[in-house]
Amino acid sequence: MSHSRITVPVFNKLNINRKTFSSGLIILTYLYFCFLMLKITLQYVPYNTDVAFLKVKQDVIDVPFYKIAFFTHVYTAMLVLPAGLTQFSKYFMKNFRLLHKVSGWIYAVVILVFAGPAGFYMGLYANGGIISEVAFCSLAALWMYFTSMAIVKAKQKDFKSHRKYVIRSFALTLSAITLRAWKYILVLSFQPRPMDVYQLVAWLGWIPNIIIAEILIHQLYKK
Repeated sequence: MSHSRITVPVFNKLNINRKTFSSGLIILTYLYFCFLMLKITLQYVPYNTDVAFLKVKQDVIDVPFYKIAFFTHVYTAMLVLPAGLTQFSKYFMKNFRLLHKVSGWIYAVVILVFAGPAGFYMGLYANGGIISEVAFCSLAALWMYFTSMAIVKAKQKDFKSHRKYVIRSFALTLSAITLRAWKYILVLSFQPRPMDVYQLVAWLGWIPNIIIAEILIHQLYKK
């Protein structure tokens, strides 16, 4: 009897520690990728138009509004990554409700007013032709749609649906990271032609994300 009384709390403690460790590892990994994204963004500060990605966009750099769309998207999208993360922490929601709400509004406004429309406009001139253009414009349109529906459902007090749309929206937010991850994997593994890479990652950057999001939603809300 005494042995079982000691053993059960020990196993429960180990289980809690594993969950805490796993959560901490996920958050640290995510923050690391946010840091990498920040480093990419800083290359363009304050207004560099001949570095990194823009080196291969010189043919459209002077298209009306392209530079405005690009810098709007790049600078504001960095706010979305950390703001989005705060929406999934139960501890954060329970103990910092106001901050959770404010960061949620920052997340939504940045997507709907700045990063989303700018991303859609950039998608019209995506590398890789019509295949990439359709992919990136679809990504931007769905990103804005899921985010706007999350707001609608929250205002309707339908918080179950609200959370589902937030998950979908954030899955597309993560495309900023997954797109680059797929690019590195494809280049290192197969060394395809540059335009082939653009066409592939234009879809791989977000389609698997939304599939995983739907599986997660099904698992969380299947009852």
